[in-house]
Amino acid sequence: MKHTTDHLIGRGPLQVRMDAGRAARKQVPRSSLAQHLPGKRDPLALLRESDRGRVQELLPVRYGRMLASPFAFYRGAAAIMAHDLAQGLRCPVTVQLCGDAHLSNFGLFASPERRLLFGLNDFDETLPGPFDWDVRRLAASFVIAGRELQLARSAQERVVRTLLDTYHARMLEFAQMDTLEVWYYQDTAELLLTLGGASKQEKQVIEKARRKNSRALVDDAVEWVDGASGREMRIKDAPPWVYHDAGATQREISRFESSIQIFFEDYRASLPEDRRELFDRYELMDVAVKVPGVGSVGRRCFIALFAADGHHPLFLQFKEAADSVLEPWLGQSPYEHDGQRIVVGQRLCQAASDIFLGWASSKALGAEFYVRQLRDMKASLDVTQFSADDLADYAQACGYALARSQAKAGDPALIAGYIGKGDAFDAAITRHAFAYADQNEADHAALAAAVKAGKLSVIIEAED
Repeated sequence: MKHTTDHLIGRGPLQVRMDAGRAARKQVPRSSLAQHLPGKRDPLALLRESDRGRVQELLPVRYGRMLASPFAFYRGAAAIMAHDLAQGLRCPVTVQLCGDAHLSNFGLFASPERRLLFGLNDFDETLPGPFDWDVRRLAASFVIAGRELQLARSAQERVVRTLLDTYHARMLEFAQMDTLEVWYYQDTAELLLTLGGASKQEKQVIEKARRKNSRALVDDAVEWVDGASGREMRIKDAPPWVYHDAGATQREISRFESSIQIFFEDYRASLPEDRRELFDRYELMDVAVKVPGVGSVGRRCFIALFAADGHHPLFLQFKEAADSVLEPWLGQSPYEHDGQRIVVGQRLCQAASDIFLGWASSKALGAEFYVRQLRDMKASLDVTQFSADDLADYAQACGYALARSQAKAGDPALIAGYIGKGDAFDAAITRHAFAYADQNEADHAALAAAVKAGKLSVIIEAED
């Protein structure tokens, strides 16, 4: 009987699944993962293609942020890398991909039990696909970050090999673990404190994250105003990141608010029944615009302030969910609603997810959204302040976290069988990471040249 990886995911004896992973090497040799075959493509044309559906007036901000550095460009260029990865051989060992697994999309977040976890925290592009795509995007991001920190080539190589050695070893371990044990496994904040010794920044970020919740946000994100029933909470403007009315966003927020009741009914229906009961205890107080990160600039994003008993706050973020940049190459999502695609992908990949995670549609905007709590015990590390040792320690933590995510969302035995016990997989990914870092620098230079020639308008924001 002929077996395929699709039929064997999560089924059959361990050795059979490991053998199926090894057999996949005949279709896609591990050495082929080193190849960077972008073909003839215009990086700026690919970026413009990914601009479809964005708020046009915010595109100069998007390109201004990407212009800042090769790493900033990389953060906004997931669509370009998806195109480039799709030109090579397609590994048949698949998982639920993050789709944008660069090092800044890992961070701290809370479990429902209020444990502080570490792992992937951005799933806008999530989709099933070849497991190596996330590994390659993450590895390249460490090379690009290492160059930005002006690390020597040998230090960059050490960081990438630390990432891959960790990922490799952990995946082999997950393949031998009980299935439920893998599903329950969590990488906690303590992981950052134990790998290579905790830095001062790590300790400060973790301690700050523990204090972050809706109640803690009140002091710096809320103002009290006179309302019909006395003093009421309102979201405090903090331009250019959070505001109520400004240019194009005034049009967007007015349209959003025009059908907001239907929107929240739609969102409520996406929640499990017990979470609906909790959500019903809150009353909407205010809505404002929030400007998201580099890759999402131009996508609609709002924050809403709710209150229970008039003063117990809950902040929710509503972020536009567009088609994944992977879909042109890997096929359409099985979910018609992109918000649902993101929520399901996040729940598959994360050890635990936000209790308010859900999705909804705005008919007035003709857009789909996913919903989560705002800044609830969320934090990330400032890589620009890292030493070479710090970056290597962080690479180890990300290697742990990516292996756990893929072991939960896919079949670790298939992945372990494919990567094997030797060095072939790690060596191939390392070669690709350095080749792609070169490509990213060339693409960033193309953006800079287009701006200099007046072909693209940009807005350079003042530093906060």
